[in-house]
This record gives sequence, C-alpha cells and structure tokens, in this order.
Amino acid sequence: MTTITKAPGCQTVIATFDTSPFNCRDLLEALLSAYEEFVSKQPGFISAALHVNDAQTRIANYSQWRRREDYQAMLRTDEMRKRNRVINEMCKSFEPVMYDVAATFD
Repeated sequence: MTTITKAPGCQTVIATFDTSPFNCRDLLEALLSAYEEFVSKQPGFISAALHVNDAQTRIANYSQWRRREDYQAMLRTDEMRKRNRVINEMCKSFEPVMYDVAATFD
C-alpha cells in the first residue's frame, strides 16, 4: 500500500504521461507490465500507484523509493531503457520528477 510520508531518505517520483484515448489502455498495460514484472522487484522500490484521468488523455504515476540512487539505477538498466522506448511511442510526452514530501494531511 502506498503511504505518503515525510520520512527522511524516502524518494518520491511523480511521472505524468500525456497520451490519447486511443493509446491510453495500451500505455496503461505497458506500465502495469513494467511494474509487475520488473520495477517492483528492483532494490529500493517501496510502492507505486497509477492514475488515469476521465478523458483517458493523461496517466499519473506515483512511486516511492528508499533512495534517489535506487530509482536512478533502475532507470539505467537495459530492461527499463527498452521498456521506456516502447512507452515513449505511446505518449506525446512523459516526465518523471523527483520530489521530497513537504507536508501530509490526514
């Protein structure tokens, strides 16, 4: 379960994917496959969530990592580079951004 926390050392990555309703399902399936088969098994992975907007034109991905270096190492693997090339073909753009949690509210 994804838990948003200000815990020190936890790296949060929010990635947004700009796509079309025509490609949304295929892109979502590629992302699900990447997380189920590869990303979730990488050192430092904590959790992730995928979100799709109502118009099926954007997918947002929230992931948590123990360290920034763990996330960066995953991105540099041959497996993830190959998957990202396929993902890139299904969207107009995608942008992963690393964040530190500034505050949480329950």
